[in-house]
Amino acid sequence: MRNSHKMLLMMGIVLLLLQPLFSQSVKFSLGQPSLKPGDKGAIKATLTIPAGQKQTINPQDPEYFFLQASHPDLNFGKPVYPKATKVVSEEEWLYYPQVTLTLPFTVKANAKPGAKQINAIMGYSLCYDSGMCNPPEEVEHSLSLQVQSTEIISPIKTENPDTPVDNLDTLENQNSTSPGKPISESAVENRNSPPQDTSPPPPWSEILKYILFAFLGGLILNITPCVLPILPIRIMSIMNQAQKDRSKVLNHTFVYTLGVLLSFAAMAGVFIALQQAGESAGWGLQNQNPGFVIVLMSIVFVFALSLLGVFEIHAPGMNTATKATSKGGYSGSFFGGIFAFLMAISCTGPFLGVALPFALKLSPVLMMVFFLFIGLGFASPFLIIGFFPKALKAIPKPGDWMVIFKETMGFVLFYIVYTQLKTLLMLTDGDYFLKVIWFMIILGFSVWMYGRFVRMEHSKATQWIFTILPILLIVFAAITYLPLPESKPQIEQQQSGDLLPAPHAPEGWYVFNEPLFSKLTAEGKPIFLDIGAAWCKNCLTNEKTVLFTDSMMKEFKDKGVVLLRGDFTKKDETLFAWIKKHGRAGVPFNALYLPGKEPVIFGELLSKGEISTALAQIQGE
Repeated sequence: MRNSHKMLLMMGIVLLLLQPLFSQSVKFSLGQPSLKPGDKGAIKATLTIPAGQKQTINPQDPEYFFLQASHPDLNFGKPVYPKATKVVSEEEWLYYPQVTLTLPFTVKANAKPGAKQINAIMGYSLCYDSGMCNPPEEVEHSLSLQVQSTEIISPIKTENPDTPVDNLDTLENQNSTSPGKPISESAVENRNSPPQDTSPPPPWSEILKYILFAFLGGLILNITPCVLPILPIRIMSIMNQAQKDRSKVLNHTFVYTLGVLLSFAAMAGVFIALQQAGESAGWGLQNQNPGFVIVLMSIVFVFALSLLGVFEIHAPGMNTATKATSKGGYSGSFFGGIFAFLMAISCTGPFLGVALPFALKLSPVLMMVFFLFIGLGFASPFLIIGFFPKALKAIPKPGDWMVIFKETMGFVLFYIVYTQLKTLLMLTDGDYFLKVIWFMIILGFSVWMYGRFVRMEHSKATQWIFTILPILLIVFAAITYLPLPESKPQIEQQQSGDLLPAPHAPEGWYVFNEPLFSKLTAEGKPIFLDIGAAWCKNCLTNEKTVLFTDSMMKEFKDKGVVLLRGDFTKKDETLFAWIKKHGRAGVPFNALYLPGKEPVIFGELLSKGEISTALAQIQGE
């Protein structure tokens, strides 16, 4: 057989194998692309099934053939299944060559006007005539719904707009038995051109309010558990400079502020890039990246060794060192601002938790302004010291206490390294964790060599050798031990709806999943949800001081509240979608769900009083 004939035969076989993929498709549509609060609508998904295949379902439990969607401004009912193409038995229905599922919904009465993006998912599992079945598949699609203002009259109403729709009786004139009813094409009309996003930009008064929140949030970041341990280090640096030359204090605070602002501008640039690319962005998600944790931990570790006197940064040769000293150490102030920023991005603090989701929806220019105001608020305490240096008169004279203070701060940083190691252990396996420990030992040995031999009593050649050698050793160790292993497939979240005890929590806390939440909501149970992460200092503070205390646990129990926990230590798109759906950008996320009422969303730092006030809405039995 000629080579050309063989090639044509192979192409024919490939096309034959790929043909089912091209003929199999899912098309989504909205019944009415424009509704007002209280109106009913429907999402339709049409599955085109290749020849020789069928969609098989059990009408009592159609587990692998479903249509679902989510949006905080909509209440969704149960999917409506059409009559089967062929009924084999009461437990086996067949659909072919095409089937359309319909998901009814109601626009909530309190939905704000504007364009809403609805995320819809259709799941299916096709089987061949021989009986062999393909693995279950899911197709996602985003639909645009325009919610009109209440002044616009809509032809479809409902008596109770906040009640989810379970069928489409108001949209159809025909009756059918389970599992659902076919929808009249004249009632739910397919539109090929969804409306564009015409929602107006936020008013300037709201923008200014959130920029104020950004400044206050940046200011309060200084006292969060992430930043507070390193504040004495910066204060000590200003004290040292004040003893030498008080006139340069303002210059150092300006340089420190520049380091902070450039860091926050870089963070804004990342968020803007993600926004333009259409990716999800959230504050604190970098802590789910083992590489980021290792880099930050290494910086803190080296800084701690420096405070303990293991090494001091000098360029080889005393002339260069003298010149660097004469510059007043401005580079130290600049990198001090960057270091403070790196510690701050693990926390949000009050004000920022509310303002960040708003900022992530702004235009790129306004988003940059927002993040710069966070940095300005963060650096403001030091700017105040710079403008009013007379306040430094209270600083005691230099003495041994300053050395003791500096070394004590080194041990404080070692504690921060310890907390980051715990986070890393949760993100990776034990073998990789041991490799990181060995890298840290080599890193410590390298900076010790630098500090021991790059001194004025040694020759320039020796200083150059022990400047280059530690760098090469650190690079070699990083290349050898730090490459991340191939990520293993993530274990899917338990979706059975059962109460499973939550790990790392007292008895009475259960693992959160959406089927369980829906089941408890349908039963009318009050629910308290805590979504946190091991790397989130505010989360750990809330657990230790409020959520896990005996008094709070007793109050939850007395009110009959079901306690659910979501672990966001590792990347979890389900939890992140839930957080974003409630208008937040990261953890900690805490909310109380009461039957028939809007959820109570709490701030980042909890108090027993605010939770008790919310629980008071539950009527005692």
